[in-house]
Formats: sequence, C-alpha cells, structure tokens
Amino acid sequence: MSVFEAAGPLPIQTPTARRVRVLRRIARRPVAVIAIAVIVVIYGAGLLAPIVAPSGFNESDLLHRNEGPSWDHLLGTDNLGRDLLSRAIWSAQTTLVISVLSVAAGGLALGVTLGLLAGYLRGPVDYVIMRLAEIFHSVPTLLLLLIINASLRDRVEEWGQSLDNLTGQEWIADYASYFLVLVVLSLFGWPGIARLVRSQVLALRQSEYVTAALAAGASTPRIVFQHLLPNVSNLLIVALTISLGSVALAEVGLSFLGIGIRDHPTFGLMISEAVGLSNVREHPHLILVPGFFISALVLSINLLGDQLTDVLSPRRR
Repeated sequence: MSVFEAAGPLPIQTPTARRVRVLRRIARRPVAVIAIAVIVVIYGAGLLAPIVAPSGFNESDLLHRNEGPSWDHLLGTDNLGRDLLSRAIWSAQTTLVISVLSVAAGGLALGVTLGLLAGYLRGPVDYVIMRLAEIFHSVPTLLLLLIINASLRDRVEEWGQSLDNLTGQEWIADYASYFLVLVVLSLFGWPGIARLVRSQVLALRQSEYVTAALAAGASTPRIVFQHLLPNVSNLLIVALTISLGSVALAEVGLSFLGIGIRDHPTFGLMISEAVGLSNVREHPHLILVPGFFISALVLSINLLGDQLTDVLSPRRR
C-alpha cells in the first residue's frame, strides 16, 4: 500500500468551508478588520439615521450658529445652527443609497451580465457589447449629467408629483434627483466591470468543466450563470468593493457642483456650503467634518479592496 493510499482520500471543501476559511483570513488582518469596522459604522449610521441622528437634518437653532464642538453638539453647528453630526449621519445615508444601488444596478445587473455574455458567446454579441461599452466609456459623465439635469429634472419631478397624487404618497417627488443620479452612474458605471468579467470568461470558456457541461447538454444560461459566474466571483468581489468608493466620490463631486442630490444633505453639499476663506479660517470644523467622514469611508473601502485582493487571489493563498 502506498503512502497516498494509506492517507486516504483528500477532504472535499464545501462552499461553506471555503467561506469560513476566507473569513478567518480576513479576521487575521488588522487593516481589513479596521476598514470593515469603519465602513459598518458609517454606512450603519446612515442606514439608521432616523434613529441614531441627534436631530433632523434641517433642524436649526439660529442662536447657536457656527459653534465648535460641545456637549450639546458633538461636532459643532453650521451657519444655520444645524447639528453637524446629524448632517453627517444623514449624508452617510445618501452616500449609502447612491453607492450601493448604483453598483448593484450598473456593476452587477449590467456589467456582470453583459461581460459574461460577451466573453462566452463572442462573435457579434461580443462586438456589439464591447462597442457599446466604448461608447458609454467615452462620454463624459459630468457633461451628460449636466445635460440631463437641465433638460429632465423638472419633468421627472412632475412625474414624481403625479405619482404622489395618484398613490396618495408624499415622498416620490422628493427622490427625483436620486433617480437621475442613479440612472447616470449606473449607465456609465458598467463598462469597466463588463470588460473585467469578459477577460476572465474568455480564459475560462475552454475549461474542462465548461466542455463537460456542453457535452451534458447544459443550456447557455446554465453554463454562464452556474458554471462561469462562480469562477469569477472572487475577482468581482474585489472590483465591486472598490467601485463603491469610486461611486461615493462621484456622488460627492456632483453634489459639490450642485447637480447631484437635492433636498437631502450630502457630504458634497456640506463641503460646498463650508467653502470660503473666512469659513476655513474661522470655522474649519465646517469643512473638516464632512471631509473626514468621506475620506475615512473611501480610504477604508480601498484598503478593504486591497486586503480582499490578497486574501482571494489564488497566487497568494
């Protein structure tokens, strides 16, 4: 009996066992743990803003304008007497909604699906999808949002108001600006993910398990979504994680320029309201508070993406 026969068959790792192993590797990395903690705190505060925020985002106290940190206002107040901590928490909610929904719609729904189809089907399908990706990638997102903002915002708000009247709701029209920003960021956020997925699928489409599935009569959707997609999931997790940071920065930049979210606080709007030489000199906390929150969030997302690259990369296991 050989040594290998005596040792018995090698254990087969289940998907659950692989996930546990990945989580253990992440838990042994202090940078990853700290990054996850920061992301959970900021996004969690945004998700629970109605509960954890000390006050509403527009509640003002004109008797306490431009005050520094105190027990009543832990991060101070702005020029209208609004609590900066509350404004930051509500701004985190805006960033959470925009970044998660944009990545889900643009990165997952469009980018992954089109990338899988382009890489597996090739031919005319691949050509059309990649040419569309090049067209969307070549159009300046900021310019397009300016055009959409000028031509469609009023119309979308009218549609929202009509839906409010039809359904008896009072919130749909308030989220018209969310809809516009989400549509633009989703439509122009999928080409990078699609190219990444396509390149991986092109390398995997000749694999033995794909050939075996074809020989067994598996349909194209089954091969694409049940065989190829799981084998690019590690790369997708890293790419989508980093995309969250990019979308968050894009939302902040658009709000800073005044063409992003309306009627709701954002980090970009807070920075825009604090810009000014006198504010920076006399009330630096007005710009430091939103700047700190968005910097900490984006830095943590990027650090987590780097750590996930190390953990999930087959060459570094």
